[in-house]
Amino acid sequence: MLSKDEAAFIKYWEANRLKRKKLFRQFLVGIPLGLLIVIPTVISLTSGWYKRAEMEANSTDFNPMVLFIALLVIVGFTAIFHQRWKWEQYEQRYLELLAREERFPGNATELPDNPESPSDPAPHATLNSPTDPVPHAAPDASTDPESHAAPDLPTNPTPHATPDSPKVPDSPANLNAPATPVTPGTPDQNT
Repeated sequence: MLSKDEAAFIKYWEANRLKRKKLFRQFLVGIPLGLLIVIPTVISLTSGWYKRAEMEANSTDFNPMVLFIALLVIVGFTAIFHQRWKWEQYEQRYLELLAREERFPGNATELPDNPESPSDPAPHATLNSPTDPVPHAAPDASTDPESHAAPDLPTNPTPHATPDSPKVPDSPANLNAPATPVTPGTPDQNT
């Protein structure tokens, strides 16, 4: 069962998934993210705070067209890469929600407010109850899975410790040693 937000996302993504997959749209929508990287770079280069970069920019070997093309490549790559990644994330969420909807059909809005509503047929019925029309036989020992279970183990995880003694933490040094109570003021015997 899907929440209202998840159902709304499925409807939105069914309508827009092919539009958002187009390369030109990914470029246009992703341009602001690319500019977020390029604009601080240009500001840093033109501000003059890094003297060596300023010297290189003013040298005869510097070609501003190479810098401009590099900045455009950065904007384009960042824009397209980010939007493709985002599209993949949405597509994965969409496919997971469709799979969950197939597994658990129905909508969250169709559920009753009270999980134990009168339309629910006896959620807590027990075997051999007075209202049960068919008496049930006791489970056969050969088919009962609990008859082959391991014997009951003691509930005290540290058999050498008493309920009054403090617990010794499990550390690599204490794993093989018997658990002994540690009293304040006495040296630890396990180390």
